[in-house]
Amino acid sequence: MAITAAMVKDLRERTGAGMMDCKKALVEVGGDMEKAVDYLREKGMAKAAKKAGRATSEGLVVFAQNADATRVAMAALQCETDFVSRGDDFKALAARVANAVLENKPADAEALQAMVGDDVNNLIAKIGENMRLGKFHVQERAANEVIGQYLHTASGKLGVMVVLEVGKPETAANEQVQNLAREIAMQVAALRPMALDRESLDPEVIERERNVYREKARNEGKPEQIIEKIAEGAVVKFCKEVCLLNQPYIRDDKKTIADLVRETAKAVGDTIKVKSFERIELTADEAPAEAE
Repeated sequence: MAITAAMVKDLRERTGAGMMDCKKALVEVGGDMEKAVDYLREKGMAKAAKKAGRATSEGLVVFAQNADATRVAMAALQCETDFVSRGDDFKALAARVANAVLENKPADAEALQAMVGDDVNNLIAKIGENMRLGKFHVQERAANEVIGQYLHTASGKLGVMVVLEVGKPETAANEQVQNLAREIAMQVAALRPMALDRESLDPEVIERERNVYREKARNEGKPEQIIEKIAEGAVVKFCKEVCLLNQPYIRDDKKTIADLVRETAKAVGDTIKVKSFERIELTADEAPAEAE
C-alpha cells in the first residue's frame, strides 16, 4: 500500500511523533493507521494516541426537554463555518432537530433524516453552505432518577447528559443530588471518559493497552519476568484516566468521582448510582447522525 503525505500528516497529528518516524511506522504495518499508532507507542515515540487535538467542525449541540423534564434530548447539527452556526436560522433549525428527537425518539439516523431532512436541505439552499445532522440521544427519566446536563456555552459544540439513580424518589429533587449530576456532567465534558468503570470498559481496549506496554517494556530491554507487572500497572493507570468513576474529580484531584458520589449519598442519607452518560462533541472527524 502506498504511504501518502496525508496519511503521515494524520498520524503525526494523532501521536505527536516525527514525520520520518510516522512514515516508517506506516510502512512497517502496511498503512494500517491504528496499528501505526500502536507501533509508535510501543517504540516510545508517540506523545499521545488520542484524537483530541484534531480541528473541530462547526455547528451546535442543543438540548430539549418536555414540561416535567421526564424526557431530555440532545442533538447536534453541523455546518462548515462558525459564522453560519451563530446565525438565527441555523440556531432555529438546531432547536427543531432537538425537538424532533425529543418528541419522536427516532430509532436511527435514517429516521431522523426523514423527520427533518427537508428542513436541513432548505436551509442549505438558502445559505449555500453544507450542513448535516450529527449524533443525538434521548433519555427517559424514572421517578428515582436525575438527569444532569452540561452545555459548553462558549462554543455550543459540546454537550453531556448524565443519569443518576437514587434509592428514594424524593431524593431526586434534593439540591445536592441535582448539583452532583451537573458536576459529573462537567467532569465528562472535561475529561472524556470512555466508560463508567473498568468492568464496563471494552475488554479489547484493555487488552490493547496491555499489549502496547508489554511490547514497549520489551523494546526498552526490561526483564521478561517483570513485563506482565509493568503492563498491568499501565492498565490500572489507563483505567484511572478513562473510567469515569476512577477519574480524579476536576475540582479536587485528591478524590475520585466514586468518592464524590459516596460523600453525597452519605450527606443525603440515600443510595446514589451513576447509571449512564452520553457525550456529544463536534469535531472534524465527527460521524454522520446516529443515535447514542
